[in-house]
Amino acid sequence: MIKVIKPGLQTTVQDKGRIGLYEIGMPPSGAMDKYSFAAANLLVGNHPNAAVLEITYLGPELLFEKGMRISLTGANMPPKINGEPVPMWETLEVKPGDILSFDFVKSGARVYLAVEGGIDVPVIMNSRSTYTLIGIGGYNGRALAAGDVLHTADMKEKDVPVGSRIDEAYIPVFGKAHEIRVVVGLCSYRLTEESKQTFLQTEWTVTPEANRIGYRHRGERLQFVEREQPFGAGSNPSNVTDLGYPIGSIQVPDGVEPIVLLHDAVTGGGYATIATVISSDLNRMGQIKTNEKVRFAAVSLAEALQARRETEEKLMRIAASL
Repeated sequence: MIKVIKPGLQTTVQDKGRIGLYEIGMPPSGAMDKYSFAAANLLVGNHPNAAVLEITYLGPELLFEKGMRISLTGANMPPKINGEPVPMWETLEVKPGDILSFDFVKSGARVYLAVEGGIDVPVIMNSRSTYTLIGIGGYNGRALAAGDVLHTADMKEKDVPVGSRIDEAYIPVFGKAHEIRVVVGLCSYRLTEESKQTFLQTEWTVTPEANRIGYRHRGERLQFVEREQPFGAGSNPSNVTDLGYPIGSIQVPDGVEPIVLLHDAVTGGGYATIATVISSDLNRMGQIKTNEKVRFAAVSLAEALQARRETEEKLMRIAASL
């Protein structure tokens, strides 16, 4: 068992997410940085979809009441066991009575804590992920609180020796400025040509409105092509009658403060979406903090698919090394 002494700012149970339910309006939730999530599970020999703890900005304090192997990946949030620093991106061992805690985050935004066997919470709609917006999944549909007790599941697939470490070449480095690749569309035709260029040339600042639902960015105002609004779309040129929102899609309500919609976002609405973050860069999006800088870079669909293959190949090489 694992007892929560302090919960941290927002610590939730996540796995890969609720895949395949978008058509009924259920977003996937799941780990924001799936690369770090997958690496954490590999380091403890878990099934690829074993549930982990996603730790945001400020880490928890956890008491381990039984011995087990654990791993910590993602943001640079220096961990300690019984007050002594321990490495990230490495297979660690905790003994009964050990306490895991964290220093302040230095770079990145989210840490992934995997434990041997995975976190045991009920499976809801084929996932253990927490969707706090409506209170389902994870630990009672919410972030962890002091006094909560977590149990481990039986999703271990192999023994990974303590001290096993991921090669430095496969460990991402998070700065304070980020280039995020996007495929332009679905409704980029609604922007003026000048505003399309402005969107890609602007260095945007992430506002305090940045969470698992979406990240809002402050910068330039974008202009939409004038047209007679379709019936039911409202008067603002950024409005449409109805549109599905892919994960990572970017809407610009009234032409100001683009919002990148993320894993807990609603599945559709009435704003035009001008671009979509590619899947491999959604991982980096999940590691961006408030007030950090973002530039969006346009890539083709072929380039997006190649980036996804490269990410998958990295994880395959990590798995082979363990």
